[in-house]
Amino acid sequence: MIGRIPILDVSPVLDFGTATAAAGETFPVSATVIREGHDSLAAGVALYDPMGRRQAMHPMRELAPGTDRYTAEVTVACTGRWTFAVEAWSDPFATWRRTAGIKIPLDQDCELMLEEGARLLDRAARRVPRRPFLARVAASMRDASLPAAERLARATAPEVVAELTENPLRELVTRSKRFPVAVHRRRALYGSWYEFFPRSEGAVLDGPDGAWRSGTFATAAKRLPAIADMGFDVVYLPPIHPVGHTFRKGPNNSLHADPTDPGSAWAIGSHMGGHDAVHPDLGTIDDFDDFVADAHEHGLEVALDLALQCSPDHPWVREHPEWFTVRADGSIAYAENPPKKYQDIYPLNFDTDPEGIYAEVLRIVRHWIAHGVRIFRVDNPHTKPVAFWERLLGEVAAADPDVLFLAEAFTRPAMMHTLAKAGFHQSYTYFTWRNSKEEVADYLTELSTESAAYMRPNLFVNTPDILSEYLQHGGRPAFEVRAVLAALLSPTWGIYSGYELCENTPSHPGSEEYLDSEKYEYKPRDWTAAESAGTTITPLIRKLNYLRRHHPALQELRNLRFHHVDRPELICFSKRLAGGGAQGNDDIVLVVANLDPHRAQEATVWLDMAALGFSPGDTISVTDELSGESYTWGQANYVRLDPLAQTAHVFTVTPAEMTRPSQ
Repeated sequence: MIGRIPILDVSPVLDFGTATAAAGETFPVSATVIREGHDSLAAGVALYDPMGRRQAMHPMRELAPGTDRYTAEVTVACTGRWTFAVEAWSDPFATWRRTAGIKIPLDQDCELMLEEGARLLDRAARRVPRRPFLARVAASMRDASLPAAERLARATAPEVVAELTENPLRELVTRSKRFPVAVHRRRALYGSWYEFFPRSEGAVLDGPDGAWRSGTFATAAKRLPAIADMGFDVVYLPPIHPVGHTFRKGPNNSLHADPTDPGSAWAIGSHMGGHDAVHPDLGTIDDFDDFVADAHEHGLEVALDLALQCSPDHPWVREHPEWFTVRADGSIAYAENPPKKYQDIYPLNFDTDPEGIYAEVLRIVRHWIAHGVRIFRVDNPHTKPVAFWERLLGEVAAADPDVLFLAEAFTRPAMMHTLAKAGFHQSYTYFTWRNSKEEVADYLTELSTESAAYMRPNLFVNTPDILSEYLQHGGRPAFEVRAVLAALLSPTWGIYSGYELCENTPSHPGSEEYLDSEKYEYKPRDWTAAESAGTTITPLIRKLNYLRRHHPALQELRNLRFHHVDRPELICFSKRLAGGGAQGNDDIVLVVANLDPHRAQEATVWLDMAALGFSPGDTISVTDELSGESYTWGQANYVRLDPLAQTAHVFTVTPAEMTRPSQ
């Protein structure tokens, strides 16, 4: 049934699942609010914490006159299941103020209008006894010795309006039902990820036959200080489980593997164990525990791959043949994405024994939670039932609400969005393939507005599977500018090991696979030599992560704004957090980047000054955190960026007359 004052189309409300936010995050609540006639109405958002306690009312404002669409910015302080409701009411004082402001100057019904206003102020004074001045104003409105215009001015003085705005007279109060918001820990929104293969770190050629010896958790732990020094928060490990031998893939995905080839880490399972085991070449479960502890000592969380598939040698194949699809010739169907074939991987059939598979996967997840894993990167979740994920993630969240799941779902938009609504805390995105200014701006605007209520983007610049054409042909400047974009457009970003070395050789022209892919072989890297030679972009990555940690504006998603540039090769965007800077000033970061990795480009940047918190005629001081240079900017500004010298400006912004705060 419609309310006395209709409240319609409340947002964020999902068709299924629950809207999400992170602790400390501010998000918009909006609704369409209408009423009959011409009397004034008002609306607000009532926020309820996880204990069901009502927080302060957040007043809503109409987005534009006549639209009847109201919005408010709401901040949730801690994790848990919050709820909110929209309230609307008739505002008799606002109605009187508008009518009196028309009639009294025209000398129409002056005394009647003033008496009606006085009665409203009497009501307000009785409701708020700590504000006796309202009663005095009401008395003066009845003083016929004063001109009507003066009495009206007293009744509509700023302090009176402010009081009646903060503590309004409310009639015909109508409330929507309460809607849920799942509030997660901050890492669900903000973090820097680094992916690497433990088996490659410390791998060496050993013995007279030149056989490889795998790296271990202990040798991999030696890489952790450098990862932490670059400013990363999460270290993500591809599968660390035993790898099957049947149809094991050799280098570059070949169908022949030598006995010393490690095979694909995603071909999980052998006679040595399955998803709850660690590859014996890496060490023992105690060694893994030590690795997790070392990571924590360096301020790093460990994210583990959850790949629900197995090799033909996995114990599940022997113990649960009903979990797989059997073809007409009696063989088990291996994974295919024509024309690609994965003979070394058997996918699960979630329809043959859904309860058995669910119980086993839940057991595996809880096993790794018990060993200190609080983040899972889920491989190809879009090839499994959505209902399975909704149930699994919901049950895990009920017992361990700090556990997070990242969806590696490079699939159709509807499925990506549905998985997010089902409970995934983050998602990979199409960012890797968005290269032009229009593509980047359109896609990131969507991610930071339309889908931000339920899907959080994790902007990985590359993966073991994806070496984009842009990186293949753009050289070092391409790697630099994509790092700048990913790190500063989104609060969560990530790189796969080797990105800092600008590795960019594909397996063959037109392919996004790496030549000599680490998926199929050991790939130890001489980090010390690369650093000594100055051939890495590690200093830039370190600087970007430093800026992310020291500028709260960069830790938010919904505050992204794009600015006009009159050349397609240059892009400009900003992030602003009111009161988030030093000494309570706004924290503002402004980025201008050259998307052309081959040529210098110049253009005029037209700033949306209102989006930065300034007026069109203001001047601002911008300091480039990459070069150290400072400039005075206004609404229109000339920029030239040569990718051989500097691919981007990353400005911190203050009003021109202010002294730049120290960092």
